[in-house]
Amino acid sequence: MNALTRCLCSYWSSSIGKKLVVAITGLALVVFLAGHLSGNMLMYVGRDAFNEYAHFLHTMLHGVGVWIARVGLLVMLVLHVAATISLTRQNRAARQPYEYKATQKASKSSRIMILSGLTILAFVVFHILHFTVRLDTDLKQLGATDPYGMVIVGFQNWLVVLFYLIAMTLLCSHLSHGVASIFQTLGLRSKKAQGLIQTFSIGYSVLIWVGFVSIPLSVIFGILKL
Repeated sequence: MNALTRCLCSYWSSSIGKKLVVAITGLALVVFLAGHLSGNMLMYVGRDAFNEYAHFLHTMLHGVGVWIARVGLLVMLVLHVAATISLTRQNRAARQPYEYKATQKASKSSRIMILSGLTILAFVVFHILHFTVRLDTDLKQLGATDPYGMVIVGFQNWLVVLFYLIAMTLLCSHLSHGVASIFQTLGLRSKKAQGLIQTFSIGYSVLIWVGFVSIPLSVIFGILKL
């Protein structure tokens, strides 16, 4: 084992190291969600605007850029979930029988965070298979020529929409706690700014939820059409 590997292992084994991994990967994912939502909102501008956006993504860096982004985001998500689970296990192992109720409440919150994180990870895999790999033949044919139409057809299935709504709700529940935690871990949270940070966390979560769930619901209720 070389020095770099030992350093990385030591960093990962420490609670501070894992907290920083959770915070940094979480921050990257938060920024990605805002950008991804901005692009998805082009569905409301029209077919041409959304298809041009999709074409730009798929031809970026001669088609390599989008896959670099996908792999990088998936790696960050896996690291985020793995570090969170490891931290929770460490906290449980170190817990004392005389802990206060506040600590018990935090433990329950952590378990919800893990559940939502694992569900989101499963959703990301499903989302990639659904809209990127396009296992459905109809979606595969549309995706090559009409990404706008692919989104419409993909969300005409109630089961897909239901899973999407559940995943987005858990995601935003996760964000409402996680965004504030990022500020705290990175040392950017003070008593004076605590209220503002909490408001921002909740506001950002609501914005993300409304934006993402509006698309499948608009398809189901006929607002967005082929």
